[in-house]
Amino acid sequence: MNTVSTRNPARPARPTGADAAATPAARRAREQAALREKILAAARDLFVRQGYEAVSMRRIAEAIEYTPPAIYTHFRDKSELMRELCRRDFETLAARFLRLRRVHDPVERILRAGLAYIAFAVEHPNHYRLMFMSPPPCEAEPDSECLRGIGDPEQDGYAFLNFSVADAITQGRFRPEFRDAEFVSQVLWAGVHGLASLLITHRDDPLINWHGVEKLSRGMCESLLRGMLTDPRSLDPRTRKAPKPKGAAS
Repeated sequence: MNTVSTRNPARPARPTGADAAATPAARRAREQAALREKILAAARDLFVRQGYEAVSMRRIAEAIEYTPPAIYTHFRDKSELMRELCRRDFETLAARFLRLRRVHDPVERILRAGLAYIAFAVEHPNHYRLMFMSPPPCEAEPDSECLRGIGDPEQDGYAFLNFSVADAITQGRFRPEFRDAEFVSQVLWAGVHGLASLLITHRDDPLINWHGVEKLSRGMCESLLRGMLTDPRSLDPRTRKAPKPKGAAS
């Protein structure tokens, strides 16, 4: 059986531009990279719609009109494919948080992280469903490569949030009852996850007159923070000012 596309073969187009100058090996490498991306996209879509357990490698091959051996040249089995999806998608989300690392005010950083999180979910609903709205399959437990960045704020989105919350707590920005960084992080995450999930699953519900995504996102993030901050007015751009160092005279 042929291990390439099962579609009726057509005469290949004559390479033009950069492809014309590329060596056969370079073109082949690009084709293989494109096929790998195609496999990942199809697998993500099928895992979300049908569930991980119900999807076979053969079904993924059928979805992209290739034979199963073409899939196995890229991924040893379904669990390896799932781990690659998780690694890539979580890295994509973490990269959005990483852009905020230079925001000096930790409360502003937390606010922007919440907005970025919801925007990611709305822009990549299948990524988000697979990452946070589907139970992780037992056979696809994270390997050492996936676990390598856990706890590193530059690679782990949850660690980035927890680090920022701890920073704000150190500066006295949260009320005394909200001095547990893990607890505050989990409350904030639960709040933005709830909105993100609703926007994915019910955004087109004709019975709900949804406000705009940006307004809802800001409303959710600011409401969560205002309920825990020592000075809720610090979220208002008109009154916002740099926090005083801890122990400074008033």
